Amino acid sequence: MPPIGLLLGRVNFSELFINLSGKPYETLAAAKVAGAPTVNYGIFLSSVINFLIVAFAVFLIVQLVNRWTKKPEAPTTKDCPQCAMTIPLRRSAAVTARRSSHEAVNRGQ
Repeated sequence: MPPIGLLLGRVNFSELFINLSGKPYETLAAAKVAGAPTVNYGIFLSSVINFLIVAFAVFLIVQLVNRWTKKPEAPTTKDCPQCAMTIPLRRSAAVTARRSSHEAVNRGQ
């Protein structure tokens, strides 16, 4: 976690602790040597920050890889239900529009 420590003025999170005994200790190492009970929240905080940094880096890599992959193309043909042939989608829309206009003209006569 050197970048975070450098930004915050060389703070070492792993040395943060709560002393549960009545005697004061300067460092975590001194408290451990004396056998004093401590809550080492600095180690937990350091682990959480490291996890968040790695998770963000993995997220950025996944986003980059997703941009590189090709999206599936829309189909350009379909099976005609009337003639059982494969026809282009543009043609089927034009045929449908033409049929409906011919049917409207035929109904009018």
